[in-house]
Amino acid sequence: MDLRQKIFEVRSYTPIPFLLAMMLYAHPTIASLVIGFLFAVSGEAVRLWGVSIAGSETRTTGPVGATNLVTEGPFAYVRNPLYVGNILLYVGFGIMSNALMPWLQLAAVIFFIVQYSLIVSKEEEHLRSAFGEEYCRYCGHVPRFFPQLTKYVGEHSFHREADIARGIQSERRTLQAFTLVSAVLLVEFFTRH
Repeated sequence: MDLRQKIFEVRSYTPIPFLLAMMLYAHPTIASLVIGFLFAVSGEAVRLWGVSIAGSETRTTGPVGATNLVTEGPFAYVRNPLYVGNILLYVGFGIMSNALMPWLQLAAVIFFIVQYSLIVSKEEEHLRSAFGEEYCRYCGHVPRFFPQLTKYVGEHSFHREADIARGIQSERRTLQAFTLVSAVLLVEFFTRH
């Protein structure tokens, strides 16, 4: 069994311990709520843009796979925008909570970078096999995790316009979680002040 595949399959659940610790030790301030919210909104915006292009294919929990090589939208600036968005989202929540600052947030960043590096190595094997030279060219121009400022304009074998309605549908659970976590932290703030 490939550990990377197993991590890929459970990736939706790995933030739960972080979120529980964050809620348990939450001590939000106005500054932490505002700054953290900006990070979290940035992360969700990147995610929404990505799924508005890629669709619900990004929600698979089975074997790693892709039917298309998506190189447009946020994928033209960074190869893994949904994972980058997740890191911004979870760090934003950590900052909002002001829990165990900065250790919980630092631990989350390290954990998610390691997790996503393992997952991405598995995904890249599949993409290299499925899309060959086109994928290798894309990898040569677009960084894995740190967005570049210039847009990739290589040849595209797949084109899809962003569809915000499709993105919102795909992001429904994430948007619900975003709203819930934000509301809980606001309640925590107001009960303390």
